[in-house]
Amino acid sequence: MSASFYLFDFSFPLLAPDWAHSQHRNPSHIFEKAINNLHLVLRENPRSMRYNFEEEDGGRQSEDVEWLPLQHHPVFSTLPDWDRDGDRALTMPKNLLAWDGASRLYFWDSYKTCLHRLSVRLGEPDPTSLLAASPSKVLQADVQLNSEVQRISINRNGSALFLVGLDGLYVMYLYGRTSTKENTIICRTVLVGSDIYFDRNNSIRTLKVCWHPYSDTHLGILSSDSVFRVFDLSSALGQPEQEYYLQPVEPGSSHNATAICPVDFSFGGDHMWDRFTVFILFSDGSVYILCPVVPFGSVYKWESVLELYSDAHIFGLKSANSKAVKNSNLAISWLGATFPELTRKEVHAENAAVLRAQSYALFDASVSLQGPLRKVSHGVEDDSVHPPVCEGRAVSFLYDLVSKDSILVTAWSRGKLQIDALADEVQPVWKVGSPPRVCLDSTDSIVGLAMICESLSSDTSILKLDLPQDHTLWLGHPPPLLRLAIVDLALPRRSSSVLSMFVDPIISERIYCLHEGGVDSVVLHFLPFTNQTRGKEDMMRSPSVHPVLSTFQGEASSATPLSGFLALSDSFGDSWIVGLTPSNECIVVEMETWNTLLPPIIDKVEKLIGAEVPKDTDSTIISKELLAGPRVVLLPPSSPHLRSVAADSIEGRSTLHQYFKLFHENYVEYAHKVYFELQHHAPHVKKIIDDQHSRLCKAQQKILEVERKQEKIEDRVEHAVLFHGELEERLQSLRHLPAAHKRSLSKAEREFKSELDRFRGVELDALRSSIEAVNARLKRYTHSLQANRSNEERQVSVRRIRHVEENEMSLLKASLEKLSVVNSENAKKVKVVESALKGREIGT
Repeated sequence: MSASFYLFDFSFPLLAPDWAHSQHRNPSHIFEKAINNLHLVLRENPRSMRYNFEEEDGGRQSEDVEWLPLQHHPVFSTLPDWDRDGDRALTMPKNLLAWDGASRLYFWDSYKTCLHRLSVRLGEPDPTSLLAASPSKVLQADVQLNSEVQRISINRNGSALFLVGLDGLYVMYLYGRTSTKENTIICRTVLVGSDIYFDRNNSIRTLKVCWHPYSDTHLGILSSDSVFRVFDLSSALGQPEQEYYLQPVEPGSSHNATAICPVDFSFGGDHMWDRFTVFILFSDGSVYILCPVVPFGSVYKWESVLELYSDAHIFGLKSANSKAVKNSNLAISWLGATFPELTRKEVHAENAAVLRAQSYALFDASVSLQGPLRKVSHGVEDDSVHPPVCEGRAVSFLYDLVSKDSILVTAWSRGKLQIDALADEVQPVWKVGSPPRVCLDSTDSIVGLAMICESLSSDTSILKLDLPQDHTLWLGHPPPLLRLAIVDLALPRRSSSVLSMFVDPIISERIYCLHEGGVDSVVLHFLPFTNQTRGKEDMMRSPSVHPVLSTFQGEASSATPLSGFLALSDSFGDSWIVGLTPSNECIVVEMETWNTLLPPIIDKVEKLIGAEVPKDTDSTIISKELLAGPRVVLLPPSSPHLRSVAADSIEGRSTLHQYFKLFHENYVEYAHKVYFELQHHAPHVKKIIDDQHSRLCKAQQKILEVERKQEKIEDRVEHAVLFHGELEERLQSLRHLPAAHKRSLSKAEREFKSELDRFRGVELDALRSSIEAVNARLKRYTHSLQANRSNEERQVSVRRIRHVEENEMSLLKASLEKLSVVNSENAKKVKVVESALKGREIGT
């Protein structure tokens, strides 16, 4: 085992000697004094706090470490291990970068099949710099990985990291033992869920793997067999702790097969019942909710759980509706059993800051699958409740908590983002009469549970915003959605459907969308509940979309998605994004945060001010007064006998004095003004002359370049004219073909054709996957019956078990036959429709 410690270096000691060595001081006072000194150090010089990571088992000392810019680190200069199965890799977005949220960045090297740990410095020494320590620590798995790693992610406390691929899910514990090889650490690596997902006898694949936000040892996995599972890495790696079988369609009801294909999921944030909620996205864009889902042993804040407990007592039990009272009673009993400290009077917030969830489940009820979430109405009953689905299919989902608003973002395969906000709070809903399957240990404690989550047949009437709380609170209705915007990323038609989204760690209103063409930034400017609580009455503004990074190089076919993406931030509000190209090149982009959410009025004012500045600064070389010349001097009136007056007389002296005064005021002062202004404007005139001379040189160079390119341009024009003539000849020959005179499809025919394409591309795959899932369940069920059958059960109930097995086997065979018949009929229908369309096109 390796041990690591942090060495903090401050400008002066935290504790004075008399405080540190006094035996009569209270230790709590000493600790408070140290904390106060620490705050004082950070207030005086925030960036003076330095840290060094040292390994007891042969690590390098800090003086041997070289700090380089992250994009120039030697780790990113190795050649990548190109994917030999590129078509399969496109089904899962790659992300080979991870960050622990503090000072360590992890990079999976596909070429060397190892994990690199980089110590990073954010904003040191320059606030805009991002440095990494070289050489890096190499973390090696202690087992052979049988699958190519597609994505990595680290848990909350930075102790474990999962490596997921198309054929395996591994968890690597990052604190291992040092090997004999220099700078290499061997880490314990385990395989998770190998009996369920990566068995050769079934074709169940993982769709999304995610760490739970309130636990360091729990993983949430959504698979293609429409089952959501929660694994506890501290107890069992092969069997899940909790299983939720998703049934979004009621048995016996007719519905498109796309509704039973899960695509993605996301855990809720730290807001009311959202922290116990799992949001699940299906391929047709519908969103369902599972609430409550709590891993055994997860940790939550005391104030948050107490708020839910009090809300259920105040608004639920005192309601006049019996259904609301029943639902609130279930919620109160579940909270009291999951968090026993709520019912104890001696336990208060001062004694317990957090609560640990106990293993509990209602024995006569299963969690309901709430949904699909519908759009809220503004009092007019129209078709807006069922919004038109975007083109393509839903491929990715993101939950974003912004102050008091829960934002749901759905990404579609054609490059559109559907942004909605929850118009009401999420509340737990159970289906009474459907008991779950519970596994107990020797002390009668729950160690595992499984339940079938069905969608309740609730009132599907249009939800309105002006309804009072008595009509919606604790009645079991799923929360409606308020449509904020539909953002079109303007991706090429030929681009793949690999889309993933990330939330900015500094500004939660900003969402990064990673696609084949690069990275786009989407900023939300309107939040319904947040703006209302802040007293703002702004109009609903559409989100702003800005391209951050582009991987297109002229054509869409030459673009490739990034192999890694991270959003980093420090405590001073600086933000960076880090991208990894398929050729293992690291890209670092600094993101601005201070002017992201400014209103548009400030931008207009700045533009107006900037437009007025050139008018004021445009000064002339010589003023108009000097160009007009001196003023005309009017001689003073004189008597007719002035010539007979002597110059040395009194009258002659006064007349000469007046003449000299007028001459000095007009001509001498004008000459002084001309001299001063010419001296003042000489540097300005020289600057203008130099500027014009440089512009003249640039213009001459451009003229020379144009003359050089003129011959090439003429050749290209001639080639274009010849090519245009060839195209015209080909067009004339193509016009004589019989298919050139066919009519274009009407609007109804285009809609019908798109529906057929969706039916052929999605529903048939869904039926095949459901048939494979049923076959896998049948094999596992027969295997478990053969393995768990004991000798006593054989003697007591041999006939009964055989009878039950035969009935269940017959039911499964009948269901398989029905599914195969439905599949064959659908394939025949598709062929008939395609042949009819081809015949119509040929006929027209």
